[in-house]
Amino acid sequence: MTANTAPESSPAAPLFDLQGLVVAVRRRRRLWCSLALLGMLAGVAVAVLLPPPPSAMTKVLVAHAEDQPNDTGTLIRTDIAVLGTTRIADKALQILKSSEDPEDFMQDYRGTGLTNNLLQIDVTGASDEQAVARAEALADAFVADHVRRMREIAEAEAKALLDQRDRMRNELAEVNKDIGDQSPDAESDPQASASIETLFARRAELNSRIIDFDQRAAEARTGTPKVIAGTQIVDAARPVRHSLPKTAATNAAIGLVLGLVLGLALAAVGAVVADRPVLRRDIAANLGASVITELPRRSGRLWQRRRTRAARERLTAHLARLMRDSTEPLSLLELGCARRTSVIALDLAGSMAAEEPVVIIDGLPGPQLAGRRPKPGDPGVVSGEQAAAVSHQERRLGVGSVAPGTAWTDLQYLGTRTVLVVRAGHGSAAWLHTVARQLADQHIPVVGVVLIDPDPRDRTDGTLWDGLHTALRGRSERTALQNGTGRRPSERLPVWTARVPDSDQEER
Repeated sequence: MTANTAPESSPAAPLFDLQGLVVAVRRRRRLWCSLALLGMLAGVAVAVLLPPPPSAMTKVLVAHAEDQPNDTGTLIRTDIAVLGTTRIADKALQILKSSEDPEDFMQDYRGTGLTNNLLQIDVTGASDEQAVARAEALADAFVADHVRRMREIAEAEAKALLDQRDRMRNELAEVNKDIGDQSPDAESDPQASASIETLFARRAELNSRIIDFDQRAAEARTGTPKVIAGTQIVDAARPVRHSLPKTAATNAAIGLVLGLVLGLALAAVGAVVADRPVLRRDIAANLGASVITELPRRSGRLWQRRRTRAARERLTAHLARLMRDSTEPLSLLELGCARRTSVIALDLAGSMAAEEPVVIIDGLPGPQLAGRRPKPGDPGVVSGEQAAAVSHQERRLGVGSVAPGTAWTDLQYLGTRTVLVVRAGHGSAAWLHTVARQLADQHIPVVGVVLIDPDPRDRTDGTLWDGLHTALRGRSERTALQNGTGRRPSERLPVWTARVPDSDQEER
């Protein structure tokens, strides 16, 4: 009696795989490193080929009548805006006796507020002498305009105060006249006495206001000389020296950062759009088969070449055990690594040749096997058309491809079971699903996946603990069809090899 148990629901897949994105961006380091280097070289080239024009600088101390300790820079910003007007530009051109258009001249200089009262003027020119002359003319024109405006403001304020004082004096004269017109007998009349008191109070008030207007007008005139004397050129115009090494280093740093940011953005967008799995966990899930082993990228370093050689030997030994465990022919199907697959096939055939004759059936679209020069002791290689002539006493090892454009119906002639040799990050998730579906429809079980060029920092698990039936579906259906029954025969589960860290493998 068998109890049916419902499988546990798998956790929902994350909407955004940050780990896969980081790995994909890191694998595209050639792209963003190249863009960063290109940006740095472009910055240096701009500094060398497009040097800054000759420029000069001067500083002007600007005094304001409305200066306050808590000013937020409004007055100096106003001065900068006034400096950038056609009136100042026209006056400076008049000093220079130049016929240049003021609007064009305004594009060659700018003002910068260093403090609330210190204005810096930067000017460019065709030469250092012209830039210095322009800076001096601009500073003189601005100081003269500022002094004139301050004087006009003070005069206008003083005139308004004096006009008001004169009106008060006229009113005071009328009040004095009214007081003089009062008769001597008016003191005995209460109403006349009250009127006289009101006139005397009004006269005292008018006298006080007249004195106040006189003082304010004097203060307005007194403050103007302080503003005029306080507005002056404190730093004479001088040329600005540009250091080519410093400019080149600054531009190179800016170009490096911009290129790096652009490269990382392009790599991230490309990784998201392409949707090419890199982690062994994602590759195994999309293919429906476990990763049994992996081969690192080739390197010119001695210790890494030794590790690669040791990994190839372990892979050859494992595939040899898979071939011995069954009499069914085995095939190696590549995706994005035809050259490495042909090398694996030659190593495997050479390892098995000592026990029994092995013939490699070449189903690769390229010349990786067909165009090679045979060496003494190499196994025989025949094309797919000559596979029918191979003796049954010789063990077959098929080598083919599952890249786009593959003739799926021909894969069963390479082997009734297969090992997929996949380069990490080569195929999209949709194509990996297509490969798994087509192999299942052709009744070719996938024994396992050999991962080429994995990410060295990938710590995900490539073993499908709950997906063994995927690799067995093709074999089960084929066996049932051969037996002529609809019952599933008992099957022996293949040996799945889980990946262990490199340190553990070396210890074992």
